[in-house]
Amino acid sequence: MTVVPPKQDLLAVARAQYDRAVPFTRELRGWRGMSEWLYEADRVIKLNLPVIMDDGYVHNFTGYRVLHSAVRGPGLGGIRYHRNVRESEVTALAMLTTWKCALVDVPFGGAAGGVQCEPHLLSGRELEGITRRYITALGDNIGPHADIPMPDLYTNEGTMALVYDTYDMFHPGENNLPAVVGKPIDIGGSHLSATATALGTLFVTEHLIDLGALPNLPKLEGATVSIQGFGDVGRNAARFFQDAGARIVALADTVGGIHDPNGLDLTRVEEHKVEKGSVAGYPQAEQCVSGGVVEIPADIVIPAAIETQITARNAARIDTRLIVEAANGPVTPDADLLLAERDIKVIPDILANAGGVVAGYFEWIQNLDHQTWDEHTIETKLRRRMQRASERVLTERASLVGGLTKYREKWADVQPETPELPVPDFRTAAQAVALNRCRRATDYRGIWP
Repeated sequence: MTVVPPKQDLLAVARAQYDRAVPFTRELRGWRGMSEWLYEADRVIKLNLPVIMDDGYVHNFTGYRVLHSAVRGPGLGGIRYHRNVRESEVTALAMLTTWKCALVDVPFGGAAGGVQCEPHLLSGRELEGITRRYITALGDNIGPHADIPMPDLYTNEGTMALVYDTYDMFHPGENNLPAVVGKPIDIGGSHLSATATALGTLFVTEHLIDLGALPNLPKLEGATVSIQGFGDVGRNAARFFQDAGARIVALADTVGGIHDPNGLDLTRVEEHKVEKGSVAGYPQAEQCVSGGVVEIPADIVIPAAIETQITARNAARIDTRLIVEAANGPVTPDADLLLAERDIKVIPDILANAGGVVAGYFEWIQNLDHQTWDEHTIETKLRRRMQRASERVLTERASLVGGLTKYREKWADVQPETPELPVPDFRTAAQAVALNRCRRATDYRGIWP
């Protein structure tokens, strides 16, 4: 199995996706300037974070927090700990979160943050020091009506508990619970927060199948599924899709992948993961490289790991009917075009994995109102919100396809180097919905002074 090529820059991917969608949006006031303003981040913060390590030495970590847009409400977005955290990546993640929030119609803009570190090489005390220093340095740039952090790569509810505690120390006497979401249940967290992204992915896929939007995949029951990534999203997606009647034939984490065309026993795979630290080496399956799992034949491929895993270099080897982007930016713009030529549908990240921001919104509401919703209530609300977003994307795509002629002039004006107007796919339609909602909010609010 061929290894997937190295990562491309996520910000370049997000920019290309944005530029491809702009000509399909409604007329923007001061159009060229407005489209550029909607793209650029409102605020970019870079932080130096000195932390005393377990050996007594001080190590300086670099942290970032980007607020992409506040036009529809306060920022909402993850905090990630990873060695590759950098300004361009965090900016791209914040932008994608803006589109997600607009698409599923929750009253937030996009934000994102992170710290450059190797979390697996750090002790719990060192990670706590990083978290508390990071939140202290951000000060009032975060808060329940400014910018609301949530978990992301290599952070979890325990991290969010530290975020909350640190923020709460500096704001005594206030209701600080809505200042951060993804918290443990015992300190204001919400049911299903940890599984909402994966659950939303299932709801979107099921609904698009039910609506006949995926004619090459008439039903989920009996479909084969390959999943790249076995963290919170990938592991939960595997369970949810299996419970819905699909057969999980391939899984991968950062170490390696496994494949069994007859279906994997998820319980035994998880036991192996706990014992060995990876799904790799699971004895009842064929072994493959981590990146190569997206090339294993399956009805549905779910990239649930990191960005830019399906590119022009491996798109021809993707053997599937449907790609569901549970990760952010796993399919590059050039790969989108190649996959479309082969009639491989892609459910874009800003729709497929938007369940996480919906869950964050639900927790925020509960915290503001001092309420606690039960699991059934949250699941019902999440399902309906994801279904409405899916329906809106289908309606928008039909409208764009039906009006291609009127968009040709705008396309030629904005994309002169690509004279042929492509038929809008799910991604372009989803992006257009999000952009139009941000545009309308800007029109109502105005630009002042």
